[in-house]
Order: sequence, then C-alpha cells, then structure tokens
Amino acid sequence: MAGPSREGQNARLKEKTGAQEPDLPALADALPAARDLRDIFLTWLEHLSGEKRASPKTLENYARDLTRFCEFMGAHLGGAASLKDLDELTAADFRAFLAQRRNDGIASRSLARNLSALRMFYRFLEREGLSGNQALARIRSPKLPSALPKPLPVEAARALIEEAGKTRQEAWIRARDGALLTLLYGCGLRVSEALSLTGANLPLGNSLRITGKGRKERVLPVLPAAREAVTAYAALCPYPIGEEDALFKSVRGKALGPRQVQKLTERLRLVLGLPGSVTPHALRHSFATHLLAAGGDLRAVQELLGHASLSTTQAYTAVEDAQLLAIYDKAHPRARR
Repeated sequence: MAGPSREGQNARLKEKTGAQEPDLPALADALPAARDLRDIFLTWLEHLSGEKRASPKTLENYARDLTRFCEFMGAHLGGAASLKDLDELTAADFRAFLAQRRNDGIASRSLARNLSALRMFYRFLEREGLSGNQALARIRSPKLPSALPKPLPVEAARALIEEAGKTRQEAWIRARDGALLTLLYGCGLRVSEALSLTGANLPLGNSLRITGKGRKERVLPVLPAAREAVTAYAALCPYPIGEEDALFKSVRGKALGPRQVQKLTERLRLVLGLPGSVTPHALRHSFATHLLAAGGDLRAVQELLGHASLSTTQAYTAVEDAQLLAIYDKAHPRARR
C-alpha cells in the first residue's frame, strides 16, 4: 500500500503545529511592481513552498523583503519596477537600496537577510532564463556580530526545571510546566516542536519523532525523566487530550502558546535570580553544550538538534572553548598579570 502523500503529510503538519499557509497570490498581488514581475514573483513563492518546502514564516519574510526592495525601486526608477528593470540594475543600484535600509535603522542581521532574499530571487530568475544580471554578485554581505549561544550551567538548568514544579498552585499546571521544560532540555526541542506534540504522542516511548524546521524529521531518544514527567502531567490534566489535541494545555484548555512559555521562563528566571539570557530556547542551547562537554560526538549532536549544517552545531564548540579559557584565566597562576 502506498504511503501518505506529501500533501497529506503537510496538511497534518499544519493541523498539528497550527501553522497557516500564507495566501501566495495575495502576497504576489501586493508586490509594488509591474504585472510581469508580480507573476514571476508568485511562481518563485510557489517554488519555495512546493519544491523547497519553505515554512509559512519564511515565505512571509521573503515576501516582505522583496516588497521593501520593490518599494525602493519604484521611487528610484520613477515608476513600478518590471522584470526588464531588474535585469538592468547595476551594483550602484543595489548599494543604494542597502544604504537606504541602513538609514532606516535596520540591523546588520536584517540587512543580510534582505540581501539573501534578493540573491535567491535572482538565482531563480537566472535558472528560469529570465535574467543574466550579475551585479548583485559584486555586493558584499554586511559583517555580522558573533552571536554565540548562551547556555545555562547544569545546576541552573536543573534548578529551573525543579522550580517549575513548585511555584504554581494547581498541581496539573506545575506538572505541565515541569514536563515542558524537561522536554526542552532533555530532548533539545525547539519551543514550537514541543508545542506541536499531540495526544497521538502519548504515552511517550524510548524515542520521539519530531518534524522541525524545513519540515525535516528527526528521531530523538527520550530520557526516563522526560517520559515520567509527561506521564504525570497527562494523568493530572483536567482537559481531555485526544489524538488530534495539543498535548500541552493552557489554563482554559486551549493549546499552550509560545508566549506563555516565555512568560513561564521569565517568572522562573526572576525567582531564581538568573540572567536575562535564560529563555526557553536557552534550554535547547544547554542540551547541546552539555552533551558536547560530556564528550558527545559533534555529528550526533547535529542530528539531535536537526541542524542542516554542521557549522551551525560547531557554534557550541566555541562556547565550550570560551568557557575553558575563562576557567584557565581565572585559575592558572601564570594567567594572572
């Protein structure tokens, strides 16, 4: 028997995660450009959504980036930009756009994303034989500040989870908070991945199949502590958790949202006197850093995190190096001046 189609899998993913596919024709029609450019823009968005399996958020970000560019080009050219106009732009035109965006006050990271969206669009135009403009290739990306992950010490991660099981009045909410944070730290889940779990995942077994960024699946081992925490929460939850229902419930019985998880960690952080870098995502950083510190294999950690590139995972080795150097500077007699 044939397995489920990609369309069927994607539909179930949307139901599970609550992600809404954007209205691609509406995004294309809103582009401030000539009709020929809007048509090819729609084809590009459909290509990203279908073949590249880009997330709804990614599609909306790229649409926003191209909208900003076309707004600028409309003012720059004195009329709505067409496909022919884009093919004739010079490096000076692109630099003028980036300069305006910089003057608008956007950060280097956002500027780099604007440039990345433009490059992807131009590569698509070239692949389709619609443009041969190489001017954009001469534009350098802005230098980005180093942004190393900020993990918690092992003791702080443990204290955060333990405190989650103490500070709420209702037992089921304490159990829910503890189970959720245990999964984030014990499995290295993103918040969106943890909140996408449903009753179909109960009871948790020795492994958990997760659909992450780019709709890529990975299988994670589940620690006994995580299984026990989720089992305890499910038994206490006053709301039914059907196979299609969100596993983690709000006080009103709705699906728990990411902002509620952020508020939870903010409250725990204040209670424990932890720094502002302690966020739900910091538990995922801590998962990776602590595994590598204990001798975990870099490739294995990459698979557990669901990183497409090993270089992304290697950022955690830089954290370990920084921590070791800090210890060295503090403890070694010859490091003192």
